[in-house]
Amino acid sequence: MAELVDSSDEASTKPESTPNPEGREVTQELVKKYLNLTTLARAKATPLNAAESDEGAILADMMRMCDDYAADARHFMESGDLVRAFGAINYAHAWLDAAVRIGLLDGHGDDQLFTLPP
Repeated sequence: MAELVDSSDEASTKPESTPNPEGREVTQELVKKYLNLTTLARAKATPLNAAESDEGAILADMMRMCDDYAADARHFMESGDLVRAFGAINYAHAWLDAAVRIGLLDGHGDDQLFTLPP
Protein backbone atom coordinates (compact mmCIF):
# COMPACT_ATOMS: atom_id res chain seq x y z
CA MET A 1 0.00 0.00 0.00
CA ALA A 2 1.16 3.52 -0.73
CA GLU A 3 2.55 5.88 1.87
CA LEU A 4 1.39 9.43 2.39
CA VAL A 5 3.15 12.00 0.26
CA ASP A 6 4.90 14.84 2.06
CA SER A 7 2.96 17.99 1.29
CA SER A 8 2.98 21.52 2.58
CA ASP A 9 -0.52 21.17 3.99
CA GLU A 10 -2.20 18.45 6.01
CA ALA A 11 -4.29 15.98 4.01
CA SER A 12 -7.73 17.40 4.56
CA THR A 13 -11.10 16.76 3.06
CA LYS A 14 -12.14 20.36 3.71
CA PRO A 15 -11.65 23.12 1.13
CA GLU A 16 -8.49 25.11 1.55
CA SER A 17 -7.41 28.54 0.45
CA THR A 18 -4.98 28.39 -2.42
CA PRO A 19 -2.95 30.87 -4.42
CA ASN A 20 -4.97 29.58 -7.38
CA PRO A 21 -8.50 30.82 -6.60
CA GLU A 22 -9.89 30.04 -10.04
CA GLY A 23 -8.81 26.40 -9.72
CA ARG A 24 -7.44 26.42 -13.24
CA GLU A 25 -3.94 25.22 -12.50
CA VAL A 26 -2.88 21.77 -11.37
CA THR A 27 -0.13 22.28 -8.83
CA GLN A 28 2.15 19.76 -7.17
CA GLU A 29 0.48 20.61 -3.84
CA LEU A 30 -2.94 19.78 -5.31
CA VAL A 31 -1.72 16.43 -6.64
CA LYS A 32 -0.11 15.63 -3.28
CA LYS A 33 -3.34 16.52 -1.48
CA TYR A 34 -5.32 14.05 -3.56
CA LEU A 35 -2.62 11.39 -3.34
CA ASN A 36 -2.88 11.70 0.44
CA LEU A 37 -6.70 11.58 0.40
CA THR A 38 -6.62 8.43 -1.69
CA THR A 39 -4.01 6.86 0.59
CA LEU A 40 -6.16 7.66 3.64
CA ALA A 41 -9.28 6.29 1.94
CA ARG A 42 -7.46 3.12 0.86
CA ALA A 43 -6.37 2.53 4.45
CA LYS A 44 -9.80 3.26 5.96
CA ALA A 45 -11.98 1.11 3.69
CA THR A 46 -12.35 -2.52 4.67
CA PRO A 47 -13.56 -5.52 2.63
CA LEU A 48 -17.10 -6.74 3.18
CA ASN A 49 -16.49 -10.22 1.75
CA ALA A 50 -13.97 -13.00 2.27
CA ALA A 51 -10.93 -12.76 0.01
CA GLU A 52 -11.64 -16.31 -1.24
CA SER A 53 -15.14 -15.41 -2.45
CA ASP A 54 -16.05 -14.28 -5.97
CA GLU A 55 -16.67 -10.80 -4.58
CA GLY A 56 -13.28 -10.89 -2.87
CA ALA A 57 -11.60 -11.67 -6.20
CA ILE A 58 -13.44 -8.81 -7.88
CA LEU A 59 -12.42 -6.46 -5.06
CA ALA A 60 -8.78 -7.57 -5.32
CA ASP A 61 -8.81 -6.64 -9.01
CA MET A 62 -10.39 -3.27 -8.25
CA MET A 63 -7.79 -2.54 -5.55
CA ARG A 64 -5.00 -3.50 -7.96
CA MET A 65 -6.40 -0.91 -10.38
CA CYS A 66 -6.53 1.67 -7.58
CA ASP A 67 -2.94 0.96 -6.58
CA ASP A 68 -1.71 0.98 -10.19
CA TYR A 69 -3.33 4.34 -10.91
CA ALA A 70 -1.93 5.78 -7.66
CA ALA A 71 1.55 4.57 -8.68
CA ASP A 72 1.04 6.13 -12.11
CA ALA A 73 0.06 9.41 -10.43
CA ARG A 74 3.27 9.41 -8.39
CA HIS A 75 5.33 8.62 -11.48
CA PHE A 76 3.71 11.43 -13.48
CA MET A 77 4.14 13.88 -10.59
CA GLU A 78 7.81 13.01 -10.23
CA SER A 79 8.19 13.43 -14.01
CA GLY A 80 6.62 16.88 -13.82
CA ASP A 81 3.44 15.89 -15.71
CA LEU A 82 0.98 17.25 -13.19
CA VAL A 83 -2.09 17.06 -15.44
CA ARG A 84 -1.65 13.32 -16.00
CA ALA A 85 -0.78 12.87 -12.31
CA PHE A 86 -4.03 14.60 -11.29
CA GLY A 87 -6.03 12.50 -13.74
CA ALA A 88 -4.45 9.27 -12.55
CA ILE A 89 -5.06 9.93 -8.85
CA ASN A 90 -8.69 10.74 -9.57
CA TYR A 91 -9.03 7.42 -11.40
CA ALA A 92 -7.41 5.67 -8.43
CA HIS A 93 -9.87 7.20 -6.00
CA ALA A 94 -12.77 6.37 -8.33
CA TRP A 95 -11.94 2.65 -7.99
CA LEU A 96 -12.28 3.02 -4.21
CA ASP A 97 -15.53 4.96 -4.54
CA ALA A 98 -16.93 2.33 -6.88
CA ALA A 99 -16.03 -0.52 -4.52
CA VAL A 100 -17.71 1.27 -1.60
CA ARG A 101 -20.74 2.22 -3.68
CA ILE A 102 -21.40 -1.34 -4.92
CA GLY A 103 -20.89 -2.88 -1.50
CA LEU A 104 -17.49 -4.54 -1.81
CA LEU A 105 -15.80 -2.17 0.64
CA ASP A 106 -17.09 -0.59 3.82
CA GLY A 107 -16.42 3.16 3.86
CA HIS A 108 -17.47 3.31 7.53
CA GLY A 109 -19.94 6.11 6.87
CA ASP A 110 -17.24 8.57 5.78
CA ASP A 111 -18.94 10.71 3.17
CA GLN A 112 -15.88 12.96 2.92
CA LEU A 113 -13.62 10.21 1.59
CA PHE A 114 -16.19 8.10 -0.27
CA THR A 115 -19.33 8.16 -2.35
CA LEU A 116 -21.52 6.09 -0.05
CA PRO A 117 -24.30 3.76 -1.13
CA PRO A 118 -27.84 5.10 -0.84
